[in-house]
Amino acid sequence: MRSDIIKKGYQRAPHRSLLRATGLEDSDFNKPFIGIANSYIDIIPGHFFLNRYAQIIKEEIRAAGGVPFEFNTIGVDDGIAMGHSGMLYSLPSRELIADSIETMMNAHSLDAMICIPNCDKIVPGMLMGALRVNVPTIFVSGGPMKAGKLEDGTILDLNSAFEAVGAFAEGKIDEKRLHEIECNACPGGGSCSGMFTANSMNTLCEAMGVALPGNGTILALSPEREELLRKAARRIVEIALDERKTEQFRFRNILNKKAVHNAFVVDMAMGGSTNTILHMLAIAKEAEVDFNLDSINAIASKVAHIAKIAPALSTIHMEDINRAGGVSAVMNEVAKRNVSLGSHSADSILYLDALTITGETLGERIANAEIADSNIIRHNANAYSQVGGLKILYGNLAREGAVLKVAAVAESMKEFEGSAVCFNSQDEAIKGIAGGKVKAGNVVVIRYEGPKGGPGMQEMLAPTSMIMGMGLGESVALITDGRFSGATRGGCIGHISPEAAEGGLIALIEDGDKIAISVSKGTLELLVDSKIIESRRAQWKPIKKEIKSKWLKRYSLLVSNAANGAVLKTEL
Repeated sequence: MRSDIIKKGYQRAPHRSLLRATGLEDSDFNKPFIGIANSYIDIIPGHFFLNRYAQIIKEEIRAAGGVPFEFNTIGVDDGIAMGHSGMLYSLPSRELIADSIETMMNAHSLDAMICIPNCDKIVPGMLMGALRVNVPTIFVSGGPMKAGKLEDGTILDLNSAFEAVGAFAEGKIDEKRLHEIECNACPGGGSCSGMFTANSMNTLCEAMGVALPGNGTILALSPEREELLRKAARRIVEIALDERKTEQFRFRNILNKKAVHNAFVVDMAMGGSTNTILHMLAIAKEAEVDFNLDSINAIASKVAHIAKIAPALSTIHMEDINRAGGVSAVMNEVAKRNVSLGSHSADSILYLDALTITGETLGERIANAEIADSNIIRHNANAYSQVGGLKILYGNLAREGAVLKVAAVAESMKEFEGSAVCFNSQDEAIKGIAGGKVKAGNVVVIRYEGPKGGPGMQEMLAPTSMIMGMGLGESVALITDGRFSGATRGGCIGHISPEAAEGGLIALIEDGDKIAISVSKGTLELLVDSKIIESRRAQWKPIKKEIKSKWLKRYSLLVSNAANGAVLKTEL
């Protein structure tokens, strides 16, 4: 076993002595050592109960013949960090989490791992760390939150609370209604109930085969979720006890090029968060898989968008997808559409021969998963769209690409031309929008919020929700080198690369400039004469923010732009 290096032979007597201090006995040194990477954190609604989940997993590992060792990672709740300087730490936390996984697993030479993530950057951070360690690993998340509900039957989620702020500011609702929404939008534990970043990533873990069926949709704090934990624990010990299986199910044998491809297919079919593109690019780089933004558009053109979930459709949440057949039913329906994509010519856009952690191929896993409610998960023939729910735009404003969640954009906004209103930070934008600077027909420009310029690439849920709450969602677009919460909807384009801090054209836009957005053409263009642009560039000086944090200074120096996954350089 990999762990023999810390527990076998006379030279390891001191090591065993230390391990005995934690409660191990003679019989334990012949068992596999299983790491449990837990993201239990009191302040995050999707995580405050994960300490109880870890206890269940540890009990099951012991009963199955393994020795569990739990350790923790940090985590940032994007909703709580939203709209203030705390959000600067969200995306950088992904790198710290990956480093923590690598450090703990390799320093102690553990044999296999179960990861218990749930929200935001924690899932991709753990995936990246697991790829570095490359031992058999199963992901089993905390599970999604139930949707909220008002007394009048209105269905709510976190997005409802953010948009209520804009509605209150405009006088459309009173303080009593705002408080009622606040108290009911998040009714209990779990990752926020829509297809926001957390649930998007948890469903993609199913698509990649690193999690068990139901991982993305079975509700948190339910008996079904508890049984999923037990199955995962039993399976990881089964693998770790068998040398052949240990080699077969190394993490890179599961999360490989086929898995990354399958993840993007499911992302398009379900209209996931734009953040999934940022994270999956980073995961692909960690897996040494050649995947870029052009590859994503090629996939999107072949996949029907068959499931709309909040924020794209405010009445549908993860519990509804679970009831309708779950991610496996989505994949089974997607697989029925015949396609030909580059070198991959087959009956299915999915790689059905991809290995999953449970031992069967993806095709075998989803073979009998049928749609139970076609109002929730549609069939290919009557899909919301015959192309995927995410789109990469290019043009002079996005030479290396920008990302749009087409699934959450009104038809009237898919071809749009407007005049720019520019802000050099999210804080400026919030004040400007609240102060009435933004009118119908504008394109809000928020810049110097990219990975390097932010630093940390803040999410823009506060300004986008204000625009929606003020009733401007179908007459105002927003573009940024920052990113969006999965809860964002509307004509909002993020991840613009190159970013302003590295001299991207977004830095040269001035108030009143015309900007054209075309979803059909896949373009984002600044409609300003090239000579004027050259003149502006000659006079341009980048805005350099004062960065007090030593960690964020290091991050800013080492991070790549969004088109490259916002990963850190490992060589200078």
